[in-house]
Amino acid sequence: WFFQMVFVATAASIVSGAVGGALVVFSIPLLDRFKIDDVVGAISAHLVAGIWGTIAVPLTNPETSFGIQLLGIGAIGGFVIIVSTAVWYAIKLTIGIRASDEEEEIGLDRAELGLEAYPEFSSSSHPI
Repeated sequence: WFFQMVFVATAASIVSGAVGGALVVFSIPLLDRFKIDDVVGAISAHLVAGIWGTIAVPLTNPETSFGIQLLGIGAIGGFVIIVSTAVWYAIKLTIGIRASDEEEEIGLDRAELGLEAYPEFSSSSHPI
């Protein structure tokens, strides 16, 4: 019985992880189409795959329900929106959140760090 349970749990976690990985890969171009700038794929990896992982829990745990999982997703989403808005607003009021036009033109890696993060992909001729 124990080994059967371990095998089922292991197989389910592999399938769930594979679905989450596929969702990450396919959500990146979707976010691009919506003009959402997600340079490192954090929205795809954490939001999309995280929602999938939360929704998938009742598939292997009969003690949970999809309704409760959706309520949890909504509650966490609401909390994150409220707190993030407050934090970004405080940052905007104190130190600002926009780069200057000049910094945008030469790139923040050069403006703030004095180097290009990926020089092999750049054709920039701006001096530091």
